[in-house]
Amino acid sequence: MKKIFLIFALFASIASAGRAETVRLTLEDAIIRARAKSVEAAVALNELRSSYWEYRTYRADLLPEVTFKATVPSYRKQYSSYMNAEGNYSFVRNNYLEMSGELSLSQKIWPTGGTLSLNSSIDFLRQLSDDKYNRFMSIPVALTLSQPIFGVNTVKWDRKIEPVRYAEAKAQFLSETENVAISTINYFFNLLMAKENVDIAYQNLENATKLYEVAKEKRRMGQISENDLLQMELNLLNANSDLTDCLSNFKSNMFTFRSYLDYGEDVELEPEAPNRVPEVDVTYADAIERALTNNKFAKNLRRRQLEAEYEVARAKANMREVNLFAQVGYTGTDRKFGDAYRGLKDNQIVEIGVSIPILDWGKRRGKVKVAESNRQVVESRLRQETQNFNQDIFILVERFCNQQQQVQIADKASLIAQKRYDTNVETFLIGRISTLDLNDSQVKKDESRQQYINELFRYWLYFYQLRSLTLWDYEKGTGIEADIDKIVKN
Repeated sequence: MKKIFLIFALFASIASAGRAETVRLTLEDAIIRARAKSVEAAVALNELRSSYWEYRTYRADLLPEVTFKATVPSYRKQYSSYMNAEGNYSFVRNNYLEMSGELSLSQKIWPTGGTLSLNSSIDFLRQLSDDKYNRFMSIPVALTLSQPIFGVNTVKWDRKIEPVRYAEAKAQFLSETENVAISTINYFFNLLMAKENVDIAYQNLENATKLYEVAKEKRRMGQISENDLLQMELNLLNANSDLTDCLSNFKSNMFTFRSYLDYGEDVELEPEAPNRVPEVDVTYADAIERALTNNKFAKNLRRRQLEAEYEVARAKANMREVNLFAQVGYTGTDRKFGDAYRGLKDNQIVEIGVSIPILDWGKRRGKVKVAESNRQVVESRLRQETQNFNQDIFILVERFCNQQQQVQIADKASLIAQKRYDTNVETFLIGRISTLDLNDSQVKKDESRQQYINELFRYWLYFYQLRSLTLWDYEKGTGIEADIDKIVKN
């Protein structure tokens, strides 16, 4: 049995010597690296960038837009239909070159949803057959208004919805960075527990080896029964088996966590158990207030409510449609370019388009009813989601506040169990207790240490879940914020 233990010790020393690099990793270090290197963090950043540029596009759409449009050139040599004064049609041959250009400055009218634009254009026509000539037509300036009379004002609704949507996206990003920490905590404590189990297995194997050698000597002296000796040998075999399983599990968790943190395969991670837990006071009233202020949840509710109201407004606007188009300006035409800008005449266009359904069998009114019903469904869902959200906050706060005490209890229990086991080992060596009592103390010692690690895990899990929901740093007493513009541009 000594040989088995020495083989494991030699294997561990060879593996340690072959490592290229060992990284001692605290929980805080792991979280910092995960936020910078993990795939989850990259996904959250890309989603934020997408939302940022969508918001920038919306903001740009509210500003004046300068547009240049041109046709350079358009050449036609074809037959086209022609109606003479008597109303008879014939085909005539055309052969001409045409070019045009227009410069416009347009601006959306926020209160009404219309569009106002200032235009300037020039058209050139060159006849290429028969009596060849050039012709220019200019519109030096024209003011154009396009305005829906009864249609839905999409600009007004966008100004309500889009800022809320972007605020939701920013809160979502901050929450996702905390969710990265939550994932890191899971990976970290899985590896830490695996490491603790390996340490426990090594310790148990060492003790089992020593106790088996003592038991053989006692059996030779007739101080213990054959059954006790066999039990000690069985303990030694089980210790060897447990060590093999623990080493395999440790390597598996190491590989997973190393990949998550974007370390190379030549890096050996050595997690260090947190030696402290921050003692913070959290109340449900404070947590729910911060969550409703900072979390994406409240912004998500507001956005969905606005979108439901927008759908109702759009359905009502589609009941009838009236559009106004008006243009005032000046125009001129001549065979020479410069003369086309002289002797200008007024150029006016007023056009009102009307679309009112006379008989649609209630189709449009039905769409209004559907939109109103959908709005009521959304409102009901939002009330239910609010109740569930408040309940989740309450349960989380209760668990977190209770967990601080559970960590202290588990720590003390682990120390007591370790001390009891050490005492029982010494007592067994002088023959005062049985192997059953010794085995029981060993199991309790191992379980107490594992329970302490589990309680630490739950504490940090609840702590970062609370941060994710409230976007509040309870250690520093400040809100969790980020320079979004700087982040998305890096």
